[in-house]
Amino acid sequence: MINYSADYLSEIISSRLNDVILEKKKQWNEDSKFHTNFFYIDNVLPKEIVTNIYHTLNGVKINFWNNRKTLRESKKEFAKLDNANKIISNITEAFHKRKVLELIELITNINNLEADPSLYAGGVSMMNNEDFLNPHIDNSHDSKQKKFRRLNLLFYVSPEWIEDNGGNLELWDKNIEKCSTIVSKFNRLIVMKTDKKSWHSVNAVKINKPRYCVSNYYFTKESPEDKNYFHVTSFNGRPNQKIRRIYSMIDNKIRQKFADITGLRRGKHLLRN
Repeated sequence: MINYSADYLSEIISSRLNDVILEKKKQWNEDSKFHTNFFYIDNVLPKEIVTNIYHTLNGVKINFWNNRKTLRESKKEFAKLDNANKIISNITEAFHKRKVLELIELITNINNLEADPSLYAGGVSMMNNEDFLNPHIDNSHDSKQKKFRRLNLLFYVSPEWIEDNGGNLELWDKNIEKCSTIVSKFNRLIVMKTDKKSWHSVNAVKINKPRYCVSNYYFTKESPEDKNYFHVTSFNGRPNQKIRRIYSMIDNKIRQKFADITGLRRGKHLLRN
């Protein structure tokens, strides 16, 4: 199995971004009723490399995955990249290279983006049959509460993934009544803005096959709003989940108020994505 270096992978990603920069800048700037700017790119890397990543993740021992199962979500996470073949840490690091950051700055018009080598809330997620992620907005900061989260980068690596499989990204309107679905297609990169309005989710997986996503987050030292801009991760129920919506609304307000009053903004139990 070839271990493609982070620099090599980054050069390919940069070239692909550069090829579509004007098209994706237009896509990013399109008016959206879902209040979330985003763009996506297909065929980011050669097929054999992404297939390599997929098979590598399939070989990760089950005890290395962190199982997260609540009313809000059901999925597994893997951030100890040293426990897998080097290609997993290399593909993650490739998105941290300055050239990639600069091209994404040009597309999104968000300057001074910084990657997060600590992979706070990032890494790899795995979803299988019946796993899901309910509508939510991400917390506003990095783990040290010194930088502001601005972009989510989601790179999907499961072959032959179609919409009917479920496990697809959903972008919601402000009332979380209607959503737009973006398929978690093999070798697709989705870049989306994250702020107080960027409600998003993953619909339930419907097949017994893993859907893997390599996740990275970009930050800036500058606030997107005022210097006191801060919010915890907040969940909501889907339109048909009335009781869960009531519970989520109360839970979000309590956690946000507790963080505001006590100043415990660094508490990871409050801020985890």
